[in-house]
This record gives sequence, C-alpha cells and structure tokens, in this order.
Amino acid sequence: MPPPPTPFLFPGGPVGCLLLHGFTATPNVMRWMGEYLAREGHTVMGVRLPGHGTHPRDLTRVRWQDWMHTVEDGYHMLRSACQHVFVIGHSTGGALALLLAAKLPLQGVVGLSTLIKIPDEARFRTIRRLPYAVRMKIFRLYSRVKPFLAKGPPHWYDTQAQQAYITYPVNPFHAVLELRLLLEEMSLRLPAVTAPVLLIHSRGDRFVRPFNAERILQKLGSPRKEILWVEKSGHILPMDAERERAFAAIASFIREEIENRES
Repeated sequence: MPPPPTPFLFPGGPVGCLLLHGFTATPNVMRWMGEYLAREGHTVMGVRLPGHGTHPRDLTRVRWQDWMHTVEDGYHMLRSACQHVFVIGHSTGGALALLLAAKLPLQGVVGLSTLIKIPDEARFRTIRRLPYAVRMKIFRLYSRVKPFLAKGPPHWYDTQAQQAYITYPVNPFHAVLELRLLLEEMSLRLPAVTAPVLLIHSRGDRFVRPFNAERILQKLGSPRKEILWVEKSGHILPMDAERERAFAAIASFIREEIENRES
C-alpha cells in the first residue's frame, strides 16, 4: 500500500528528525524515510505544509510564510522532547529547512533535490527581462486569468514507487509566485547557515538541475557542507530507485554529527 498522505509522528530517542515534503506533495513522500530513521531509534515527525494534501485551490490562499510557520512549529515541538534536532527536506522542503537553519539552532540539515531557482518556462522568458516590480504585477494578473499550470511529464527510475507518490496534478500559479519569494529569501540567508549541511542530488534530476545543489553549496556559511551525488533517480529522490542509499547516508550523517557533538 502507498504511504498515507497524512502527517506522522514516530516517538523514539533523544534525536529528533523533522521531515518536510516538497511543493504540491504530501508527507507521504517522506514517510519511507521516516520509517527508516525511526528504526534507527530517532524521534521522527513529518509535517504537512498548509495548502497541501487537500485540493489545489487551497494552495492559492497561502503565503510562503504559512509554510515557514508550520516548519517552525514542528521544530519547537521536537525541540521540547528531543536533545538534538535535524531537519530534512525534499525540494521546497529542503529550501524551508535551510531557511530554518538560518534562524534557529539545528544539529544538522539535509536537503534532497533542493532548488534555489525555479526552472524557466519559455512562455515567461520575455517577462523575466522586465523590472522586478513590473514582472511580479504581471505574474499576479496572470494568476487570476490562469490559476493553474499544467505539470510536465514525470520522470522516475522506479516506476512501481511512482504509483505510491501523491501530489497535485497541477501547479497553482499563485503558489509558484510564493515559492519564488521563498527561494529569494532562502538564497539571501544561506550565508547565515552555520549548521552542518548534507545535500543529496541526482544528476538525473530533469526538473531541479544539479547546478542548484552546487550554487547552494557555494552560498552556505557552514564549515561542514557536502553534496552526495546519485545517478539513477529523478526529482522525487526520497521514493525513487536510490532512496535506500540516501536514507543510509542521512543516518550516517546524523550519527557523525552526534558523535562530533559529544566528543
């Protein structure tokens, strides 16, 4: 059976892991990872971002700050019960995790398939040459005329796992604009991130190209930062063919950081 799209909590030991899903997805994309980390003895929480897991129109009514508030709430709940907190996010969830790390003390951050820039669409390239304020006004007007954008074809290596993935069939345009604002804020705040960071990215990701991970790494202020490259996964790395390799790398990253903290 596919993982359910609901938030989850697996009680465990003094290490807390906050799991964040991506844009238009649900916590189900992170649940297999959560179960893996729970078997490692950790306390694991997977939150659902506002506007997700219901109907696409619900994403037209939220701001990126609403997503951030949910992430902060999850952090504080884990922090009240755990000695150490790691935040692990996929795609937009990775951007939220990095922004959180610029604001609050974390033991470590993991970003999977994390983006720093929304992929360009040919229909908007002329508009992007205009001044920022003009551009955003046009985008806002466009979102009223065409509130939903079609998604491109999915790209998976594990087609059986693809059947278990739950997401909206369209991208709400208003929410795309909010995502753009979130990424701008994250990019500005990356130098303030000092927690250890592990980025995991597939060279086969056709949606969030590998340069995103490289650019994030360059901007981070963390003294310990690295990229683990995988080859045979699409964008939905937490569920695709190399997920077990990613899970093992995350578990190892957590163990090493706890050992470093205690030594």
